[in-house]
Amino acid sequence: MNKKRTNYSSAFKKKLVLELLQNESTLAETARKHNVSPQNLQNWKKVFLSNVEIAMEPSKAVERYKEV
Repeated sequence: MNKKRTNYSSAFKKKLVLELLQNESTLAETARKHNVSPQNLQNWKKVFLSNVEIAMEPSKAVERYKEV
């Protein structure tokens, strides 16, 4: 049987990553509490942190996307 793939909203992902960054709980605890894979949580955190520049300097993001 195939397992149906779950799609998570960006708001949900952001909430969990911020919970991790605020050291409210460990990665494993957060994953278990919200019934998500620890690997998903690690990936979301990595993406979040790699794109934090966009929030701090939006003009750089605009330049980057204009080049593409």
